[in-house]
Amino acid sequence: MLGLLATSKAGHDKNQVYVIMKETDDYIYLVDGINRKISNPKKKNKKHIQIIKTDRVDEIQSKIADDSITDEFVKNIMKQYCKSKNTIKAVDQEV
Repeated sequence: MLGLLATSKAGHDKNQVYVIMKETDDYIYLVDGINRKISNPKKKNKKHIQIIKTDRVDEIQSKIADDSITDEFVKNIMKQYCKSKNTIKAVDQEV
């Protein structure tokens, strides 16, 4: 699941879109490049996310593998996804 986009199905961040950065048996670690940076990913139960299929998975996975992924790259991925889906949550709103 590494490098896939996911939407939160539960919690205060419901409907927020993230990139999956790391995976363990029961949990995944999510980043969005704004509130949840690569240095501090969100730990979330696997049951509480919905996987999103995207055509940029290979690019994201290769950046994660060679440790060249940046918060700016993740933020751009999120903007492109939200723009293409016309989602309500604006990714570019800094908190």
